[in-house]
Amino acid sequence: MADKTQRSVSLRRTSLGQYEVRNDRGGAMTIGVGDGAEFTPVELLLAALGGCTGADIDYITSKRAEPESFSVHVTGDKVRDESGGNRLVNLAIELLVTFPEGAAGDAAREALPRAAKMSHDRLCTVSRTVELGSPVDTRIAPPPVG
Repeated sequence: MADKTQRSVSLRRTSLGQYEVRNDRGGAMTIGVGDGAEFTPVELLLAALGGCTGADIDYITSKRAEPESFSVHVTGDKVRDESGGNRLVNLAIELLVTFPEGAAGDAAREALPRAAKMSHDRLCTVSRTVELGSPVDTRIAPPPVG
């Protein structure tokens, strides 16, 4: 990545409503519109919220103790109305994390609420972007010449 702040993915249509997504590091996945097993764009947004928050909290708490279990459940309600169009409301990220007994586990449990607050308030790029909002510039690229 030439620009260390820019993030990007590329999508290529494979069939109606099906796309292959690639990142600059060689990762690939398919997404769809919900008529198959592929994740939908909305599900990927929910996964991004949970993954970003989960990673922040994991890195902070695991310095104290390795979790015995760590799961994240993300929900949102899709609404459609005249004023705002299609969007998600009531977004919620629920963490279920357990740590072992003992001083290290106690330290991790004590750090958990603070880590969740830090992720929400400043660390998680995905949830910060969703909450603060950012304009999206949709452009049509010129077709290749020749």
